[in-house]
Amino acid sequence: MSSATTTTNVESSNMYQFTVMVLLETKMQAKTVDVNGQLKSDRHRHCHFHRPFSSLSTGMDATEFGFLAICLFLGCAVVQQIVYLFKKQHLPGPLFVFPFLGTALSLVREPTKYWEDQALLAKSSGLSCNFIFGKFIVFIRDSELSQRVFSNVKSDGFHLIGHPFGSKLFGDINLIFMLGEAHKNLRRRLAPLFTHKALETYIMIQERTIRAHIERWLAFSGSSSMPLTLRILCRDLNLETSQNVFAGPYLTPDMKEQFTRDYTTFNNGVMALPLDFPGCMYNKAKHAVSRLVLVLTECARQSKKRMSQGEEPECLLDFWTKEIIREIKEAEDAHLAPPPHSSDKEIGHHVFDFLFAAQDASTSSLVWAVTLLESHPKVLEKVRAEQSMFSAPFSPEKLRNMKYTAMVVKEVLRYRPPATLVPHIAGVDIRITDTYTIPKGSIVFPSLLESSFQGFTDPHTFDPDRFSPERLEDQRYKRNWLVFGAGPHQCLGQRYAKSQLTLFTALFTSMVEFTRVPTLGQDELVYTPTIAPKDHGL
Repeated sequence: MSSATTTTNVESSNMYQFTVMVLLETKMQAKTVDVNGQLKSDRHRHCHFHRPFSSLSTGMDATEFGFLAICLFLGCAVVQQIVYLFKKQHLPGPLFVFPFLGTALSLVREPTKYWEDQALLAKSSGLSCNFIFGKFIVFIRDSELSQRVFSNVKSDGFHLIGHPFGSKLFGDINLIFMLGEAHKNLRRRLAPLFTHKALETYIMIQERTIRAHIERWLAFSGSSSMPLTLRILCRDLNLETSQNVFAGPYLTPDMKEQFTRDYTTFNNGVMALPLDFPGCMYNKAKHAVSRLVLVLTECARQSKKRMSQGEEPECLLDFWTKEIIREIKEAEDAHLAPPPHSSDKEIGHHVFDFLFAAQDASTSSLVWAVTLLESHPKVLEKVRAEQSMFSAPFSPEKLRNMKYTAMVVKEVLRYRPPATLVPHIAGVDIRITDTYTIPKGSIVFPSLLESSFQGFTDPHTFDPDRFSPERLEDQRYKRNWLVFGAGPHQCLGQRYAKSQLTLFTALFTSMVEFTRVPTLGQDELVYTPTIAPKDHGL
């Protein structure tokens, strides 16, 4: 196993350092002998005792040392292979895996093909396995098995991690990693962030930001004959929307510019090899997260100050800090400690969690909405007909009355769920089927993409009418519609996410005449880290 390999390398390094220390000590002792005479012969005998180590460390027996290193490597590889096969049992997956890396290089080079192959292996049993970066992984294709994972997120069950190396990348203060009562209590305290009043405030900000970006796209398109890469445009739109909704007036234009650069660095690190060394993308991403959290911590401080003066909330931070100020006052009156997760730093960390959850997933959904509407002109025509009945400004009530647009939004999310995989770690050995127990420490990947094509009528057809009152497939097959997860960690901001996609669809179809430039393989999936079409849109 990889742990054995790592331990061996560390022990070899320590042995080398020990040898050098002994040699230095010996020379010092020999020098002392010249001064103290009587001890000279004893010290020389001590010095002779260490000469075999000296010859090894100075490379005199380099061939033997190299042979030993090769034997250790092969031994570790054999142990890893035996342990892998023991964990694999009867699951479909590769019979041989490369030491430590496993199939990681294939995953980094061609992530789409990698997960498609895993899904193909799991077609009959619902499960398949593999090995990446020293970790045994289990891929789950079957919806019911995925439900078992989502419903058993607890200390003695599965632990949601969001990313195979999430805790190192995101930091320990994170709603994703919380379990039990602590997690339940924090979610309850976050409820005021998604009330009707809060969502109404967010919708005004969302509409204003989306409209401004689309107008800029139209201005640029009118002055250039070059087609636009939609994903980049949607990414920038979503990031500014998140900044405006979450941090509102507390992010200055200069702060936003640096914030955008840091988030882009973080986003690139999510898909990079987890090499935590200076200059590596993963390491840069970790430092970018620290800077992003620092900025959001300062925003939380300013929001608390403003809310304590009785101002009306203008963003998500305001709604949260207003509630926190009330909780702190109640605690003080009862002579109790401040409630948990109420410090500026903790708030900053959790707002970063919201940002990560809202950003890339929504970008993927916006791109797919435009892509699928362009390739289904009758659906586009019906959306435009419905939107002609509504005028700005939008409100939660108006969005609820966009019945057909809402059906399109649901079908976009089903047909191309943005978060295709939701990684968990098995905290204990967990029996997932009658014939297989997932070993403790395994990384488990329930596939939301695969679940979306199970149960539904003609699932590989883009058909918004499946969610009509006559068919109600969202109710009939709700256990297969896992776009926002399920169980105790189901997405807290799903209403906000649906509002973003509905607003964008309404505004884009009303303001823009668009055509996709055909390219070879344009509809092939690309992981970015969420999924997007190969041409990234228009």
